Amino acid sequence: MSTPARAPLPERAVDTTAENPWPVRLLSMKIGEYVEKMSVLWVEGQVVQLTRRPGARTAFLTLRDPDVDMSLSCSVHVNALDAMPGPLSEGARVVLQAKPSFWSQRGSLVMDARQIRPVGVGELLARLEYLKRHLGQEGLFDRDRKRPLPFLPRRIGLVCGRASAAEKDVVENTRRRWPSARFEIRQVAVQGTNAVAEVTAALAELDAHPEVDVVVIARGGGGVEDLLPFSNETMLRAVAAATTPVVSAIGHDVDTPLLDLVADHRASTPTDAAKAIVPDAVAERRGLEVARERGHRAVGGRLHHERRRLAELASRPVLADKGAFLRSQREVVEALRSRALHRVEAGLHRQRDRVDHLRAQARALSPQSTLDRGYAVVQQVGGGLVTDPADLAPDELLRVRVARGDFGVRVVGS
Repeated sequence: MSTPARAPLPERAVDTTAENPWPVRLLSMKIGEYVEKMSVLWVEGQVVQLTRRPGARTAFLTLRDPDVDMSLSCSVHVNALDAMPGPLSEGARVVLQAKPSFWSQRGSLVMDARQIRPVGVGELLARLEYLKRHLGQEGLFDRDRKRPLPFLPRRIGLVCGRASAAEKDVVENTRRRWPSARFEIRQVAVQGTNAVAEVTAALAELDAHPEVDVVVIARGGGGVEDLLPFSNETMLRAVAAATTPVVSAIGHDVDTPLLDLVADHRASTPTDAAKAIVPDAVAERRGLEVARERGHRAVGGRLHHERRRLAELASRPVLADKGAFLRSQREVVEALRSRALHRVEAGLHRQRDRVDHLRAQARALSPQSTLDRGYAVVQQVGGGLVTDPADLAPDELLRVRVARGDFGVRVVGS
């Protein structure tokens, strides 16, 4: 019985399926063909591992990106290593000419190096100057973005080398100034290929700590190559993004890594960092004593001044004779009362005279006054006044009112 014929292998990776996959050898061959098409190129990195066996014609090294945790394996002929001006050591910055190749048996990518050149100090400084201008244009060095340091931090974050003199300088000088200072210390690599990653990770950890109010990044002095991690763009951006104030205490006065420009405060040395992060307890106590003495003198002087003013006030006649003020005020009250009584009585007299005048005027104008002068009022029986004799009828009875009474009369004739 014959077995069914197997379908041909797909030409492209996108055409593979679970039922018709590529074998490993074909995938390795395809990757190798693709990588083989790449041209010779120049690449820069940092040597983190170098293996050169005696008698071997090929050496192997690992080239790492100085900014991120990525690396490539490289093979290089020993003649290329011997052609370098000096021996190649781990941690050195180099540029090498290489051809990417894929080792299908191991399934690994290897750079076949043809030439290796060390990156000189002058070139490194030029690159640092370019990075400095670039970050300066972004505003990472601006003074207005720098945060003030706390007067007395609850905890001090310290990033330093393992068993380093910088750690001892910062801790001892800080506690000499403020004995109760507390630290959160992260010991990391401050030189070499892992320095950037470890310092950045330690900074992030301390920045997230709830009690750390300031972070000090400290290292002793060194050459330009030794201090390169502290001018690394990845580390600089991590410091700029931190929410906790950062103090740069790298090297000595002559060392100026770019971290000094990005940090919120630059300490010329690790010892100088202690002066920036905590106050001097002795000086503060002395200042308190001076302030207390000054306050005591000020309060004493004020009390003496007020006592003198009180004595001057008490020696015045008005206070020497305590009843004098009451007597003077009583006289004022009596005068006011007498003046008010006089005005009230004068007003009553004027109103009384006015009432008498009005009464006499009313009496002079009244009908009774007219009758008293001999006049009479003649009325008809119905009460109407007689003003015209023509209105009277013969024998009509009339009423005559005089000053002291009235009487009746009858009309005689017309």
